[in-house]
Amino acid sequence: MTMKPKNTSNANTMWGGRFAAGPDAIMEAINASIGFDQRMAAQDIAGSGAHAAMLAATGIITDKDAEAIGEGLLTILSEIEDGNFEFSTALEDIHMNVEARLKDLIGEPAGRLHTARSRNDQVALDFRMWVRGQTDAASEGLRALIGVLLAQAEAGADWVMPGFTHLQVAQPVTWGHHMMAYVEMFGRDMSRFEDARKRMNQSPLGAAALAGTSFPIDRHMTAQTLGFDAPAANSLDAVADRDFALEFLAASTICAMHLSRFAEELVIWSSAQFRFVALSDRFSTGSSIMPQKKNPDAAELIRAKIGRIMGAMVGLFTVMKGLPLAYSKDMQEDKEQVFDAADSLMLALAAMTGMVADMSANRAELEVAAATGFSTATDLADWLVRELGMPFRDAHHVTGTLVGMAEAKGCDLPELTLADMQSVHDAIHKGVFDVLGVHNSVASRTSYGGTAPDQVRIQIARWKEVLG
Repeated sequence: MTMKPKNTSNANTMWGGRFAAGPDAIMEAINASIGFDQRMAAQDIAGSGAHAAMLAATGIITDKDAEAIGEGLLTILSEIEDGNFEFSTALEDIHMNVEARLKDLIGEPAGRLHTARSRNDQVALDFRMWVRGQTDAASEGLRALIGVLLAQAEAGADWVMPGFTHLQVAQPVTWGHHMMAYVEMFGRDMSRFEDARKRMNQSPLGAAALAGTSFPIDRHMTAQTLGFDAPAANSLDAVADRDFALEFLAASTICAMHLSRFAEELVIWSSAQFRFVALSDRFSTGSSIMPQKKNPDAAELIRAKIGRIMGAMVGLFTVMKGLPLAYSKDMQEDKEQVFDAADSLMLALAAMTGMVADMSANRAELEVAAATGFSTATDLADWLVRELGMPFRDAHHVTGTLVGMAEAKGCDLPELTLADMQSVHDAIHKGVFDVLGVHNSVASRTSYGGTAPDQVRIQIARWKEVLG
């Protein structure tokens, strides 16, 4: 697509007779949106095609004019897709660029296309359809990411690793359980996009400038043609509403936050100090000066995308927060940040999906790490409660004493002797060693949603069914 400036003296013809002279260069620069809203060309042409067909069906224009309009719109779409369309800043936006080109192609019938609509409902329609498409794309991107996470979880459903709180070793968990935690996160993200789509799927077309129209239009027909559930029920709200974009940005921001958290773990896990995972060369880079380096740059860039996406959300909320009904030109500032956020989110989802599909978990390192940091201390305390009938607070104290003893001896809890343990509480017997191994620990966590391998496999099966 090319941007070709045209003579600004012709611009005022699009506004009608109210303006005697074209805008100066500064006004044209601040007013024009074609530099970015050309991304909605396909939506604009689809909306115009549906509108023209409806105008003919209701007898507002002739079938002959509607046919000419439809053929002209298809020609314009082909020109745009082939990169042969010349966009003009003097014509301000995608709507006027398409309409002007349509007039070049078919003459007088082009002037009838804008009957019973305004640029206000036209832009609301185009933008809503564009965001709807991106919402669907985000849902599909999340389905792909969840799919590769499920594959990782299934492969390592019984691999032990440390679970952390405060980034300190807390209790053993399984690799599969950790992967499934992100499946749940991204599953909520997917449901947010799907839920937002339901609310955004109402057509503003036919609301006109703000009050509707006196022409006998059929808004249900255009809504159905364009894949909407229904026409928007209030013409003022239809042209003023940008909730659909705000919800998309809110869902994108939460999703980007989840991606950032996972990216942070991958950065940590792939370091020489952890060695929990190896990232593929496809998603890593080297250093210009240190030949040994393998940097997790894709993960780091995903981690940073939250800044742009959340910034877009805050930006649009700020634009919208003080606007009276119905349409104000401020709302032209709604698109660029949404476009950028959508691009950033889809790139981050694709990169994370690729990284997770390619990464290799280091099972041996995970198991060694799982046994460090007295990770089975809670299992010991639970055993004291279960086997000796000890109140949990007393069991917590006994376990803490044993942890201190092990720390002083430079060993872990399973390496203490029975005599060591009985010196703290004489009722402890050899059965305690059955719960102190990391594999025994994770196998015992059989509560619904727990880390036991059988529970992990139950959740994997459930999500496979969800994804179909």
